[in-house]
Amino acid sequence: MNGPTQTTQKITLNSMEAFDAVMKTGSATGAAKQLGLTQPGISRLIAQLENNVGFSLFYREKARLFPTDEAIALHKQIEISLASVYRVEQLAKNIHQSHVGELNIVAPSSFVAGPLAEAVASFVKLHPNVKISLDSHSPARACELVANKAFDCGFIQFPENHEGLWCEPIVTSHLVCAVSSSHPFADAKQLTAQDLRDESLVLLGRGRHSRKQIEHAFLQDNIRVNVRVETHTVTTACTLVKHNVGISIVNELLAKQYQDGALKLVPFIPKIELTYGFITSASTPMNRLTNAFYNHCKAHFDEFAAAN
Repeated sequence: MNGPTQTTQKITLNSMEAFDAVMKTGSATGAAKQLGLTQPGISRLIAQLENNVGFSLFYREKARLFPTDEAIALHKQIEISLASVYRVEQLAKNIHQSHVGELNIVAPSSFVAGPLAEAVASFVKLHPNVKISLDSHSPARACELVANKAFDCGFIQFPENHEGLWCEPIVTSHLVCAVSSSHPFADAKQLTAQDLRDESLVLLGRGRHSRKQIEHAFLQDNIRVNVRVETHTVTTACTLVKHNVGISIVNELLAKQYQDGALKLVPFIPKIELTYGFITSASTPMNRLTNAFYNHCKAHFDEFAAAN
């Protein structure tokens, strides 16, 4: 290769890659094969780099290229520089494919502990460098936090008409009766308000849409709702049922995680449907990571629905 004549051109990434490949393969032919270029193309890139740095990088001996002392010194830094460039390229690729970042999610505690935990676990396996933050607040507070972008996304029980939210149905379930396995109703095929006329009930707090639907079902049959304990979580309700405090009417999707030898879930009639939705702020479009999580959850819960 001819001696260099220094110019003011900047060192290019292509010339550094060609130099690195020649250093590692020992020839322009080997470098060309490694980079998918021609041998003359490699030679031109090396000559370009020599012009930029102002000194010879190789000398030829018996059809093989050998690096000069200056080339050996330069190569150490070029290796570091190329590694940095490749890391930037990988980071950009990961961001594009939603493999890195932080996702802040808010949802009811029973939803987090049950169905959402499974969706998050499978998402993290696909995106191991994504950091997930899960939190729980009251439905009204959760809506405000997501609408004001304090959280990237959340899950809420419908109906929900907050004007600052984009809401999309994500999974549907039904109300069931949580019954102690020692209770005579444990083997029932279904239970109605008439069946529960004389039973003590453990119900989730007033004001919930599902609670109003339960009370309406009892009212239709002119039956008084005999509430012994009110609580605000499915976890507490199912625990009290296991201790024979009463029968609870709960969301099947959330109660399934507590079903075991001590707790049975029996369909409640009339059939009352419950829907959870995925929510994000309506003021800005979802970022790539939030959108990837939404699509993952949609596929996850569609699969859940098909299996049930």
